[in-house]
Amino acid sequence: MIPLAYHRASSADEAIHLAGAPGARLLGGGTNLIDLMRKGVEQVSDLVDVTALSSSIEESDDGGLMIGAAARNSAVAAHPLVRSRYPLLSRAILAGASAQIRNMATVGGNLMQRTRCVYFNDAAGSRCNKRAPGSGCDARGGFNRYHAILGASPHCVATNPSDMSVALAALDARIHVSSASGTRIIALGDFHRLPGERPDIETVLEPSEIITAIEIPPSAVAANSTYRKVRDRASYAFALVSVAAGLTLRDGVVEDVRIGFGGVAPKPWRALRAEAALRGQPATESAFMAAAATELADAVPLSGNGFKIDLAQRTLAAVLTELSGDRR
Repeated sequence: MIPLAYHRASSADEAIHLAGAPGARLLGGGTNLIDLMRKGVEQVSDLVDVTALSSSIEESDDGGLMIGAAARNSAVAAHPLVRSRYPLLSRAILAGASAQIRNMATVGGNLMQRTRCVYFNDAAGSRCNKRAPGSGCDARGGFNRYHAILGASPHCVATNPSDMSVALAALDARIHVSSASGTRIIALGDFHRLPGERPDIETVLEPSEIITAIEIPPSAVAANSTYRKVRDRASYAFALVSVAAGLTLRDGVVEDVRIGFGGVAPKPWRALRAEAALRGQPATESAFMAAAATELADAVPLSGNGFKIDLAQRTLAAVLTELSGDRR
């Protein structure tokens, strides 16, 4: 039996203090962390429960939204302001897990969840540089249907599993963090790291920092938005490819667009090249396909996931066609 201490933090300052202990981990809903502890992937001596921190969901002064890190995923998805102003976020969360998990999982924990790569989760028998740096990556020559085609490295090809984060990336969300030395705000697009030579370092958070809130700026393009997730089965499955997108048109021409991809990269993938290629172009399927091809030009498929390139292109084109009002 492994000794384990449990602490319930009543404030951000207390959580920061308790989380500084060697072997300490922050506990929100525990829907990912507890699994990893059971599998021997995470070695934890102290659990710091942060569910007493802010769970508010409030309109900010500029018309955006501020979401406390302890807010439950189900509460965010059901909130009237999220559903009306940011439908892609509500739909992404609802696509992400069962109702039971959404009722437990927190927004901050969702941002910090780790990959579902089967080799990463097999602590007893597989090589994984993310779990044990320098040991190798069995996914590269193994079963890699679910793995990355963008942003990977020779050291790691695992994908980020979060649906919510894909929508937040498309929304230009910002993450508020605190530490003993103060506070800072991190753009969501900068929060998750690509693997490079150190796939074990997954975010830019410092060891002493905790997430306190997620800020979503006001967005005209988000009002006409959606999220589509392509997976092997209708429930309890992670994305092969997902698309979060918002679109505004003027006289049949793309005025503005936001696109995020999931299931294709080690981080939520903001499709900036596709967005740039679409602005000022006619809202046609051919333009959507061409923009997707531009974004995926640098894709590097593995032995078992080359289909993701075509799937990502067609999914993006289908989503943007739906948002443009052509549902043929």
